[in-house]
Formats: sequence, structure tokens, C-alpha cells
Amino acid sequence: MKITMNPNEMVVKASDSSFLSNGNTIKGKLILTTQRIYFKPETNGKEYNDIEIYPNNIKEVMFFKNRPIMPTGLSIVTKDGVENKFLVSKRSSWNAEIVKMC
Repeated sequence: MKITMNPNEMVVKASDSSFLSNGNTIKGKLILTTQRIYFKPETNGKEYNDIEIYPNNIKEVMFFKNRPIMPTGLSIVTKDGVENKFLVSKRSSWNAEIVKMC
């Protein structure tokens, strides 16, 4: 899995993740860089678009419960009202890193 990096961009954190969209769970990799949050879906016969979220477009970062024990839900709401829901382990550390860049 490869992404195109912008000039002076470095990866801060990356993890296997899933993106929840209209009842579908799309597996892929969630990548936090010094300039953006990037979700790269796995290629599994279906074509899904990559997701890019820039810090100046983030309105809110919050948790949601996806299971009773060890929840992994992380929601990133953009200023245009789009809610991007990800399932990622160690969501508290993801939250802290995202808040630092905003």
C-alpha cells in the first residue's frame, strides 16, 4: 500500500483500520501525517476512494461505541458536516495526535 506524500510531509502514525460508510465496513490503513489524515482502502475487488482530511477542516474529534468492551470507534467531523467514522485500535492516542495538529 503506497500513498503519494506532499513535500515536507512525514508519517506520524499509521494503523490498520476500517471506515464505516452507509452500513459498509471498508478495511484499509489510517495514516496520520504532519499535514493530513489519510485513509487508504484495501484493494479487494471493489473500488473505494481514498479519504483525506486536513486539520483546518476538522470541526470535532470524538469517540463512539462500536462494542461494549474495548471500543475502537473514532469519529472525525469536518466543518462541512461530514462525519467520518473509523475503527482503530488505541483510539485515545489517535485522538491526542489529531487534536495536537488542529
